[in-house]
This record gives sequence, structure tokens and C-alpha cells, in this order.
Amino acid sequence: MNRIYFDHSATTPVDERVVIAMNEFMLEKFGNPSSIHSFGREARQAVEEAREAVAGLISAAPEDVFFTSGGTEADNLALLGYAELHRKQGDHVITSAIEHPAILNTADELERLGFRVSRIQPDRFGLILPDKVAAVIEPNTIRFLSCM
Repeated sequence: MNRIYFDHSATTPVDERVVIAMNEFMLEKFGNPSSIHSFGREARQAVEEAREAVAGLISAAPEDVFFTSGGTEADNLALLGYAELHRKQGDHVITSAIEHPAILNTADELERLGFRVSRIQPDRFGLILPDKVAAVIEPNTIRFLSCM
């Protein structure tokens, strides 16, 4: 029986090249990269080499590349971090009403922190139309839009 997995947004098979590259760190060099012992230093060096490689692939500075444990942590870092960093520019954030719960829950947290959040409803086809976005932009809207 053939099975087809349709939820590659939630998780996906690991590329064989990644498995090969990570194998030694999962079995032998499993140190905490924040530790100062030799296992930690080896792990830290590998993380920094990976950061530089990723930065090179996307034409970014290595210090601008952050690794997270998954999508929810990345969403939190992006939305909360950006909003706090730009709080002086405004207190209004825009998202769609059909975002992943990681974004919607983070938007709720932003409201608890004093931000105002506009949640745009999709049209009957599930689309977020640009004119609906434009209609809620205010002078104090932070230049960040989260929209799937």
C-alpha cells in the first residue's frame, strides 16, 4: 500500500546529506555549544561554520543568522522581536485572521504587551486582499506584516 504524506509544512523527511552531516554530532560530538568543555567547543565551532554557510547562501552577515528549535520559536522571535525593536515607530501590527496558531498566539501576546493588532479576514476564497491590508495601515503601524 502506498501512503502519501501531505503535511510537509509541519515536518518533512530529513535530506540524506543532512543526516550524514549531523550523524557525528548526534552520536559522538553531542556537546552543548554553550559549554566551555571540549565537546561544547567542538559543537560551537560546527554551529558557527553552519551559520557562516547559511549566511553565504542568502547573502547575509553571519551575525544575522539565528537558529531556532522550530517554527513556533522562529515565529515568536520574528514577531515579538521585531515589534519590540520597532516599538518607538508605533504600536500597531497587522496579520491575517487565518495565520498559524503560533502567529495568532504571538499576536495575542503582543496585545497583552500593549500593542494593537489588526487581524484581516480573508475573502470567500481564503485570500488576503492587498486593499484590505492597505485599509488598516495607520501612521503608527510597524512595518511588519505576517500573512500566510
